[in-house]
Amino acid sequence: MRRWKIWNDDGSSSLEFITIGVLLLVPMVYLVLAVSSVQAATLATEGAARQAARVYVRAETEAAAASAAHRAIAFALADDGLDAGDAEIRIDCAPNPGVCLTRRGTVTVTVRVEVALPLVPDALNFRTSASVPVQARAAQQVSRFWGADR
Repeated sequence: MRRWKIWNDDGSSSLEFITIGVLLLVPMVYLVLAVSSVQAATLATEGAARQAARVYVRAETEAAAASAAHRAIAFALADDGLDAGDAEIRIDCAPNPGVCLTRRGTVTVTVRVEVALPLVPDALNFRTSASVPVQARAAQQVSRFWGADR
């Protein structure tokens, strides 16, 4: 007795493999793009905070220190394609909160940036909800010889 074959699956395994492969590959590629974007921003903010703290404690005056720190942050963030205008910058001083450049004082610079996830269009207005906050903090001590020759 002859059986009738209703379903013909000749060659469908390659089609299934391609379909499942694409469905799994696209999210993996996006995940790699998103993680690399956040990692680049993390390295940029860490470098910006560290360099800003270094130039702050080596400055002659408070005004020159603040200006040099903001320039260092803008340069470090621009190097990785981030806008320094969007960064939140905080400079804290210890033990005297009002005066940063005192001998053996500690200057702490905090830089916070919102990193937008890749491939999110601006037209959808998801930039605020589809972003990852990245924050870095660096501290440097003012030299015990600061102001000795001034």
